[in-house]
Amino acid sequence: MSAKKVLIVDDSSTELKKLEQIVTDAGFTVITAINGKDALEKTRTYHPDAVLLDIIMPDMNGFQVCRAIKSDGETKSIPVVLVSSKGEKTDRVWGLEQGAQAYITKPYSPEQIVGQLRAL
Repeated sequence: MSAKKVLIVDDSSTELKKLEQIVTDAGFTVITAINGKDALEKTRTYHPDAVLLDIIMPDMNGFQVCRAIKSDGETKSIPVVLVSSKGEKTDRVWGLEQGAQAYITKPYSPEQIVGQLRAL
Protein backbone atom coordinates (compact mmCIF):
# COMPACT_ATOMS: atom_id res chain seq x y z
CA MET A 1 0.00 0.00 0.00
CA SER A 2 1.40 3.38 -0.90
CA ALA A 3 1.36 6.49 1.23
CA LYS A 4 -1.62 8.82 0.79
CA LYS A 5 -0.89 11.67 3.24
CA VAL A 6 2.72 12.88 3.29
CA LEU A 7 4.42 15.25 5.74
CA ILE A 8 7.28 17.14 4.04
CA VAL A 9 9.84 18.73 6.36
CA ASP A 10 12.47 21.18 5.10
CA ASP A 11 13.70 24.53 6.40
CA SER A 12 14.25 25.77 2.82
CA SER A 13 11.03 27.24 1.42
CA THR A 14 12.29 26.61 -2.12
CA GLU A 15 12.96 22.93 -1.44
CA LEU A 16 9.68 22.59 0.44
CA LYS A 17 7.69 24.00 -2.51
CA LYS A 18 9.57 21.79 -4.98
CA LEU A 19 8.84 18.61 -3.00
CA GLU A 20 5.26 19.69 -2.34
CA GLN A 21 4.68 20.14 -6.09
CA ILE A 22 6.16 16.72 -6.92
CA VAL A 23 4.14 14.93 -4.24
CA THR A 24 0.88 16.79 -4.93
CA ASP A 25 1.19 16.19 -8.69
CA ALA A 26 1.50 12.47 -7.93
CA GLY A 27 -1.89 12.54 -6.17
CA PHE A 28 -0.83 12.62 -2.52
CA THR A 29 -2.16 14.93 0.18
CA VAL A 30 0.63 17.11 1.57
CA ILE A 31 1.28 18.60 5.00
CA THR A 32 4.39 20.75 5.45
CA ALA A 33 6.66 21.65 8.34
CA ILE A 34 9.65 24.00 8.40
CA ASN A 35 11.56 22.66 11.41
CA GLY A 36 11.93 19.63 13.66
CA LYS A 37 9.61 20.79 16.43
CA ASP A 38 6.87 21.59 13.91
CA ALA A 39 7.45 18.20 12.26
CA LEU A 40 6.98 16.30 15.52
CA GLU A 41 3.79 18.22 16.37
CA LYS A 42 2.31 17.62 12.91
CA THR A 43 3.32 13.95 12.95
CA ARG A 44 1.38 13.45 16.19
CA THR A 45 -1.58 15.58 15.04
CA TYR A 46 -2.07 14.36 11.47
CA HIS A 47 -0.57 10.83 11.55
CA PRO A 48 0.77 11.00 7.98
CA ASP A 49 1.33 7.82 5.99
CA ALA A 50 4.94 8.91 5.38
CA VAL A 51 7.42 11.67 6.24
CA LEU A 52 9.94 13.18 3.79
CA LEU A 53 12.55 14.67 6.10
CA ASP A 54 15.50 16.97 5.45
CA ILE A 55 18.55 16.42 7.66
CA ILE A 56 20.26 19.80 7.84
CA MET A 57 17.92 22.07 9.80
CA PRO A 58 18.47 24.51 12.69
CA ASP A 59 17.66 23.55 16.29
CA MET A 60 16.79 19.90 15.63
CA ASN A 61 18.32 18.01 12.71
CA GLY A 62 16.57 15.31 10.68
CA PHE A 63 18.38 12.48 12.46
CA GLN A 64 17.03 13.76 15.80
CA VAL A 65 13.51 14.16 14.38
CA CYS A 66 13.59 10.65 12.89
CA ARG A 67 14.77 9.20 16.21
CA ALA A 68 11.98 11.06 18.06
CA ILE A 69 9.31 9.82 15.61
CA LYS A 70 10.56 6.24 15.90
CA SER A 71 10.78 6.30 19.70
CA ASP A 72 7.22 7.61 20.19
CA GLY A 73 4.70 4.78 20.56
CA GLU A 74 2.08 6.87 18.76
CA THR A 75 4.20 7.58 15.67
CA LYS A 76 6.83 4.81 15.48
CA SER A 77 5.06 2.95 12.64
CA ILE A 78 5.13 5.99 10.31
CA PRO A 79 7.77 5.49 7.59
CA VAL A 80 10.43 8.19 7.36
CA VAL A 81 12.39 8.93 4.18
CA LEU A 82 15.42 11.16 4.66
CA VAL A 83 15.98 13.58 1.76
CA SER A 84 19.34 15.31 2.08
CA SER A 85 22.33 16.85 0.38
CA LYS A 86 24.47 14.78 2.78
CA GLY A 87 25.54 12.00 0.43
CA GLU A 88 28.25 10.22 2.39
CA LYS A 89 27.82 6.51 3.11
CA THR A 90 28.15 7.22 6.85
CA ASP A 91 25.20 9.65 6.68
CA ARG A 92 23.08 7.07 4.88
CA VAL A 93 23.98 4.32 7.37
CA TRP A 94 23.39 6.63 10.35
CA GLY A 95 20.00 7.68 8.95
CA LEU A 96 18.89 4.08 8.55
CA GLU A 97 20.13 3.32 12.07
CA GLN A 98 17.90 6.14 13.36
CA GLY A 99 14.89 4.31 11.91
CA ALA A 100 14.51 5.80 8.43
CA GLN A 101 13.09 3.43 5.82
CA ALA A 102 15.01 5.07 2.97
CA TYR A 103 17.52 7.78 2.13
CA ILE A 104 17.35 9.94 -0.99
CA THR A 105 20.27 12.22 -1.87
CA LYS A 106 19.73 15.69 -3.35
CA PRO A 107 19.55 16.45 -6.18
CA TYR A 108 16.78 13.90 -6.74
CA SER A 109 14.34 13.23 -9.53
CA PRO A 110 10.56 13.39 -9.14
CA GLU A 111 10.55 9.68 -10.01
CA GLN A 112 12.81 8.89 -7.04
CA ILE A 113 10.50 10.72 -4.61
CA VAL A 114 7.24 9.32 -5.98
CA GLY A 115 8.67 5.83 -6.44
CA GLN A 116 9.82 5.72 -2.85
CA LEU A 117 6.45 6.93 -1.53
CA ARG A 118 4.63 4.30 -3.59
CA ALA A 119 7.00 1.60 -2.33
CA LEU A 120 6.25 2.27 1.34
